[in-house]
Amino acid sequence: MSFDPVQYKTTTRQQWEDAAEAWHRWGPTVECWLAEATDRMLDGAGVAPGASVLDIAAGSGGQTLAAARRAGRRGRVVATDISPTILTYAAKEAAEAGLVNVETVEADGERLGALAGGEFDAAICRLGLIYLPDQVGALRGIRAALRPGGRVSAIVYSTPDRNGFFSVPVSVIRRRAGLPAPGPGLPGPFSLGAPGALEQALESAGFRDVGVETVEAPLLLPSAAECLRFERESFGALHQMLAAVPEEEREDVWAEVEHGLQQFEAGTGFVGPCELLVARGTH
Repeated sequence: MSFDPVQYKTTTRQQWEDAAEAWHRWGPTVECWLAEATDRMLDGAGVAPGASVLDIAAGSGGQTLAAARRAGRRGRVVATDISPTILTYAAKEAAEAGLVNVETVEADGERLGALAGGEFDAAICRLGLIYLPDQVGALRGIRAALRPGGRVSAIVYSTPDRNGFFSVPVSVIRRRAGLPAPGPGLPGPFSLGAPGALEQALESAGFRDVGVETVEAPLLLPSAAECLRFERESFGALHQMLAAVPEEEREDVWAEVEHGLQQFEAGTGFVGPCELLVARGTH
């Protein structure tokens, strides 16, 4: 079956509409897990007081708020996402934190429209670029949103073997659903993880001074069962894949996923392997 990017985006949007509340609820876990990589991303994008920042695929906005605190009252952060529901949580969190420099805009990361007017100092994307069908095209649009000399930074997963917390569920569900491995150039959690892939995408989009660093980010939870609950409730990509499994078999699939995740349990709890890549580039 050929890949249909329009249908893929429609499904992806609905999955994040459905998962929005859960992703927000798990926010403290997400921010603890991604804290170091997020700081490196904001450094890579040069987010500083007074900066104008574009956040692509912002989700419920943990990194949006971090950017807004760095940018300060003289700065501005525009958080975009394909899911309007998840953006309501980002707006709510910003308001509750007293961050008046945050704006939310529903937008496809590949079609930024009026936002691609060369006005931003920095652009960030935390674990969103990997799910866009046209990654180089999206990066070209992000580049168009930046002023000359503006900087972009993005976080992606590296390779499946370095990200067992996620690759184990993906491999189990893919096998049970009879889904082939994604072909080259198709979106997915590890689509930019191969050596050199992220650098090549940024350079193909016209960025210069490209660099990528590796950040170890183990997912720490009390147990494999808790990791399963986190992923089952809030990882839209897994549900998108699971749709190909008959409904009556899905509980058995989740049980198999939990069994696979138990290999990462130790005396101190669950330590899920996760290796992230943080890329940067300059307009």
